[in-house]
Amino acid sequence: MRRFLLVIILSVFTLILQAQKDTTNVIGSLPQNDISRNSSYVNITIYPVPVRHNIFTIKADKNISFVRITNIIGQDIYRIKYNDPLQLIKIMLDNPKRGMYLVTIMFDDGTRTVKKIMVEESE
Repeated sequence: MRRFLLVIILSVFTLILQAQKDTTNVIGSLPQNDISRNSSYVNITIYPVPVRHNIFTIKADKNISFVRITNIIGQDIYRIKYNDPLQLIKIMLDNPKRGMYLVTIMFDDGTRTVKKIMVEESE
């Protein structure tokens, strides 16, 4: 009886390992988009980190045409569109609460990126 249970346990364990191996092979064989091929790399700097005194700066290699800042649950707290795109932008937030925020930056060529910032309370 014990031998029978041991054989069943080993068989199940072998099947689990094989299933994991098959899953890895299937995922590895799926075609994946090459991000560097589809979009050009943009160097973006956001400072100071963490953000204090409700002011921070965004600097990019490409012209920025739109900036949106959302809290972690998706509510917009800041949004601005630039008719004349800029590479250096100073953002002044209106009394944000301490926490993590997402900064969506759209460039004049239509590409976009999302960065995270941490806002600390002013001292």
